[in-house]
Amino acid sequence: MSKQGSSQSEDLYGQAAGAIGVLVIVFGVLAAIKDQLGLSWPATVALVAGLLVLLGYGAWRARKALARFLAGPGTTAAPAASAEAEEADGEERPAAHPELTAALGTAGIIGRDEIIRAEEADIRKVPAGTKYEFLVPPGRTYDDVEKRLGTLAGVLGVTRLHLTMERSRDTERRVKLLKLDEPPFTRPFPAPTRKEIEAFSGVPIGHDVTGQLVGIESFDKASMLVAGMTQMGKTTLINGLITCLLIAYRDFDLYLLDGKFCGLTRFEKRAVRYESSDDPEVFESIVDELNARSDRRYKEITEAVRNRRPAPEFKPVIFVVDEAADFFASDESREGKEQARRIAEKTRSLVSKALESGISTVLMTQRPSANAIPVMVRDQFLYRMSLYVASTGTAKVALGDTYLDTVAPINPALLDPDIKGQGVLFAHGRSILVRGFWFSDEFIWSVVDEGAAQVEEKKEAKTLTVAPLSPIEKVIGAMEREGVDFMSLAGIAAVLGIEETNAVKRSSLIAETLGKEVPAHRTPKARGYRLADLQAAARAAE
Repeated sequence: MSKQGSSQSEDLYGQAAGAIGVLVIVFGVLAAIKDQLGLSWPATVALVAGLLVLLGYGAWRARKALARFLAGPGTTAAPAASAEAEEADGEERPAAHPELTAALGTAGIIGRDEIIRAEEADIRKVPAGTKYEFLVPPGRTYDDVEKRLGTLAGVLGVTRLHLTMERSRDTERRVKLLKLDEPPFTRPFPAPTRKEIEAFSGVPIGHDVTGQLVGIESFDKASMLVAGMTQMGKTTLINGLITCLLIAYRDFDLYLLDGKFCGLTRFEKRAVRYESSDDPEVFESIVDELNARSDRRYKEITEAVRNRRPAPEFKPVIFVVDEAADFFASDESREGKEQARRIAEKTRSLVSKALESGISTVLMTQRPSANAIPVMVRDQFLYRMSLYVASTGTAKVALGDTYLDTVAPINPALLDPDIKGQGVLFAHGRSILVRGFWFSDEFIWSVVDEGAAQVEEKKEAKTLTVAPLSPIEKVIGAMEREGVDFMSLAGIAAVLGIEETNAVKRSSLIAETLGKEVPAHRTPKARGYRLADLQAAARAAE
């Protein structure tokens, strides 16, 4: 046995012996008292216990008297004053609002010793439901309520979708809470008028649960991802968004890639480039065109900064893609995988780097699975919107892996799939429940026709006022007159008046004249340029 174990054993034996000794002494004292007084054992024990209690009380009284004597006169009034103060405090204690104090306490938003003051709370009925406005106790803010909004909804007997919050502008303690009487969007709201869209500060996307217009400040430096299961109303929502863009922005270049073949056809007349295809090569060609346009704009920005000039202003460009997941798919062949990798990298560059040059992207997909749109692309979107999805995991794909850990998240899996076009808009760290607009075809066509007419007027005005055609415009005009989509170097040289007979030197002169950014192509018969590439370069130069 170790020395430590031996020491502990000896201590135990010593304590046991001491306890036995004390018991023997107590028993001896009790026996002496019993014999002296002639009492029974129970009476002796009771007598001794009573004497000990009296001795303890006497010692306490003596201690209190000694303390008063040492403290001097004037201190005896202190307990009375303290009692009066406590009574006064009790009378002035503010009244608590019973409903809100109980609800926020149960939800864990305020502590047990905290209250919501009745004079700082207001509850009233509004057409949509019940409006709560109150101040949380000092030391707490609006964020404390927002973080536990789902728990509070359960305490109030509704779902998270029934509650909306509004931040106050006067103090961080003020909370404005609306509890809906019915599930959100049970009754549809009328589509906004042209004047309402024009008066909105930004671009409206839909209505909130109270019928107010909600949207985003601008697409100038932001892109958007819209996800949701099939037949949930994505196309209707994006048609409403494009219509609002045409009214709010007016002068911008619209690129459309319709992977559903007929979802965006209404806007073809207004688009700078419209493609109806699910071919990844078509998507890649548009991305290449926009990336090249972005590079040219960045060069202008760099030159302005270098020469200390104001930053140039560019015409906004918005690229809308329906069924975007199809363009990132791979057939698992070596060429297919390389194409998918290349498209993902180019798209990432477009979404992330083109924002400063005024080029924005809106992607929609009905397959928000983990591999539908690459993570390197999804992570670049500032605005995200998810319509109804079947699971929480799918919601994370659409809104971000950490979305459910953000402030007051709304799980898209809890939305009513029978209400089309509603979704969760996540922007700047906040979640808003939105339902997109449904515009009649007649209204959309009128907006598109008006926009197309304005574009044509500007083209005509530019034709009358602008200097002679550029070399690219000359070649485009010649190709359009001949009805061809490809022209050889010899034909282009004739159009541009280049008389060089040496093929190598002639090719170099043409490349310098048209610009290095316009790619040349070789066919089995000759080397030359394609009409689509020349048109893309002309649009980018505008």
